[in-house]
Amino acid sequence: MEEQTRKTLLYDWHVEQGANMANFGGYEMPLWYPSGAKTEHLTVLKAAGMFDTSHMALVKVTGPGAYDLLQHCFTKDLDACVGLQKTPLKPGKCVYGAYLAEKGHVMDDAIVYQVANENYLTVVNAGMGGEIAVHLNRHKGDRNAKITDLTDTVGKLDVQGPLAGKIMKKILAEPDKVFEKMPYFSFKGHFESGSPSGDAARLTDQTPILLSRTGYTGEFGFEIFIEPAHFVRLWHMILDAGKDSGLICCGLAARDSLRGGAVLPLSHQDIGHWPFINNPWPFTLPYNDDQTDFTKDFIGAQALRDVGDPDFTYPFVGNDLRKVSTEDPAVVLDTDGNEIGTVLTCVTDMGVGRHKDRIYSLISPDRPENFKPKGLCCGFVKINRRMNFGDKMEIKDNRRKLKVQITADIRPDRTARKPIREMT
Repeated sequence: MEEQTRKTLLYDWHVEQGANMANFGGYEMPLWYPSGAKTEHLTVLKAAGMFDTSHMALVKVTGPGAYDLLQHCFTKDLDACVGLQKTPLKPGKCVYGAYLAEKGHVMDDAIVYQVANENYLTVVNAGMGGEIAVHLNRHKGDRNAKITDLTDTVGKLDVQGPLAGKIMKKILAEPDKVFEKMPYFSFKGHFESGSPSGDAARLTDQTPILLSRTGYTGEFGFEIFIEPAHFVRLWHMILDAGKDSGLICCGLAARDSLRGGAVLPLSHQDIGHWPFINNPWPFTLPYNDDQTDFTKDFIGAQALRDVGDPDFTYPFVGNDLRKVSTEDPAVVLDTDGNEIGTVLTCVTDMGVGRHKDRIYSLISPDRPENFKPKGLCCGFVKINRRMNFGDKMEIKDNRRKLKVQITADIRPDRTARKPIREMT
């Protein structure tokens, strides 16, 4: 029997606003609103956009053995994962990585939050809460840890863009205190009343939230977690607070094009059932200083050591806004016309353009006068050989063939890592 599509608490509101809805990860989600995906994308770069992300899943891991269990199952070395000094994960910090199967394939990418000693949250993709909870339980062994799948029991939304901090200031109790010492990949508060650090971030009506300086756009912003009873009210509070700042609601299409330009992978598309190696995200693996081995053992580590020379995943960028469809599927051709791989993601970042062989963003401080980006296609390819940044190739579907090149980065001057004092 086919599983019934789930709906978030904002489903009726999305429909009332005229959103184009579609199934994503087992949920009916907005692809775009009447404003259109292009406007939504550009607004996140210039002002702020709000996304319903409550289809994402959370898993809670608690107990004396929680840390050791996550060290065993998660790719990042939690003993040395924070900052340039590589200090241990600690309360109020979070880190991005992945859960691998024994063969080194990606089950899902995730963020692990340390709420307190022996208390962790891991945020995974839609429909993956149960699977990751089972995976953790399967590998728990004799560790004293409790795994709780929180799927559909927590409300989540994202506010992304340079004005996100100014908007959030209007709805937070003691915002200056909340924003104090809040770098990228840190968080304040908790969505559960009476929980550790639960008083560290609250709305003006004293409702507790977990406020995280993370996101999936490459731009400055927050992910906000709250109990479901308060979720719809929070959505409307932020809408009202952002009406003078140009805030608009955004769907999955803009989320996809923004993350593509920010070189962020989509789980089960850009990372998946192949070895998690030779890709643009080596920082998710616990390499030692000379990149010859890992600083810890973890599920899938030996498979990655033994894999030899598998396929390579690279970001690419094109010369105009035209793109290919990955549903065909689209293939990659070398300069001699030989097929060498497949296109994993192909989107158009509407906020960038070329000028004299250089890519600028519409917010680049040194952009040329009167610069108006027309957009560039970009994404990821998986190919059967090692290539260098700047190397040219072609991508092809059943409609068109496009010249593109391998690149280290795509949308320049992203704001995600900017100091919070500059953005609030």
